[in-house]
Amino acid sequence: MDKFFKISERGSTVRTEIIAGLTTFFAMAYIVVTNPNQIVGFNFNPAFGFDKIWNAVYVASILVAVAGTLLYALYAKLPFAQACGMGLNSFFFVSFILPTLTFDLEGNIISGDPVSGYQKGLCVILISGLIFLILSITGARAYIARALPENLKKAIPAGIGLFIAFIGFQNVGIIQANKFTFVQFFDFHSAVSGKSFYEAWVAIAPVVLALIGLFVMAVLSKKNVKGSVIITILGVSVLYYLTTWTAPEFDFKQIGQSFKDFGEIGIFGAFKGFSVFAGGFEAVVNAIVLIITFCLVDMFDTIGTLYGTASEAGMLDENGDPIDMDKSMTSDSIATVVGGILGTSTCTTFVESAAGVGAGGRTGLASLVTAGCFFLCLFLTPLAAIIPSCATAPALIYVGVLMLKGFAKVDMSDITSAVPAFLALIMMPLTYSISNGIAIGAIAYVLITLITGKYQKKDIPVTVIAVLFTLRFFLVSM
Repeated sequence: MDKFFKISERGSTVRTEIIAGLTTFFAMAYIVVTNPNQIVGFNFNPAFGFDKIWNAVYVASILVAVAGTLLYALYAKLPFAQACGMGLNSFFFVSFILPTLTFDLEGNIISGDPVSGYQKGLCVILISGLIFLILSITGARAYIARALPENLKKAIPAGIGLFIAFIGFQNVGIIQANKFTFVQFFDFHSAVSGKSFYEAWVAIAPVVLALIGLFVMAVLSKKNVKGSVIITILGVSVLYYLTTWTAPEFDFKQIGQSFKDFGEIGIFGAFKGFSVFAGGFEAVVNAIVLIITFCLVDMFDTIGTLYGTASEAGMLDENGDPIDMDKSMTSDSIATVVGGILGTSTCTTFVESAAGVGAGGRTGLASLVTAGCFFLCLFLTPLAAIIPSCATAPALIYVGVLMLKGFAKVDMSDITSAVPAFLALIMMPLTYSISNGIAIGAIAYVLITLITGKYQKKDIPVTVIAVLFTLRFFLVSM
């Protein structure tokens, strides 16, 4: 095992890798139920088949997470995990399922064929996955990644750090929506007003425990306590259930129906969705634009995640690029193809992998553990329900802090370097997208170097990226 995964060579231990794998799983296990919720747009009306889609996507989401993470474990041998990408699943609903629905004036669905839209979407995912695979096998994706300017390479990990910290703050409610300012800090006053002590505590417990967990994690790390991340996750989980007097629920009733619906409409459903190209020239163009969009977003989500997590793990080569990038890209593309065949939206390398890396993960053994945990979710209530968000949020926020240190290496004295890097950094959390951050940073870089006369031949690949994303911004709404 040590030789296969290069555990000693990368300065790790079996115990550390197991802890890292569990940490990554707990940080991203929410996707098991969140992905099917997003795919159906939180519609669960059985009259239109939403329940069948939910069940099919639930099973497919777990299987593709297992398959994609195993590719990282056994082929790329890296401590990263894969699952269906957030944002892409919402885009899937808006692009394919929503157009099939008709609503009354009150917003209620009165007719529609969401299953047909679901299968058309799977067809697009399958084709985009095949394109990913071709680009990966030929090395084109790795070439594109390596062609990114140095300032963007250094800004990407920091931007991802802000992004995953924001996800952590948002997941537990520390940051809330506000219709005037968009976001605000948790409103303690409103949460406790007019409530009994117990009711008030239940309302604020997730936020309070998450903040305590973050401070504990920082202290334990400062004291060089091994396993500080997983210790905090488990400790906060226990505190949450003890102090709120609640317990996780296990539901075995839906397992059989989920597999049945998966077999009926999910697996191989992509091959029933080629009608996405039917309807003349406009339909064909629309389908092609969607395929390209999914390609671009997944490609740069993965590139960004790889640079971010590999930088944190100290797994960059002499040129500042992730080691074994070709294998990572291939793993990602194969997982997307598998996802399209099984019945779910685009699979991508998960930014929450950074939580496992922060816990010490350096090899594919960590990914093997994560894949095993996902497999268990096929037969148990999702483990996301066992580990509350207040326990995993501190890990995401803490890792975000660690990943910000790379931005200090950006040359802020050179405005042609500083502006694109800053835009890449800030746009990831503000637009809730890694690929948008890379895209806006690339566009800024090209424009500034062109106008200031610093444009060079080596900037042609990043120019192509900038042009493609500019077209995507104008042609596709996300």
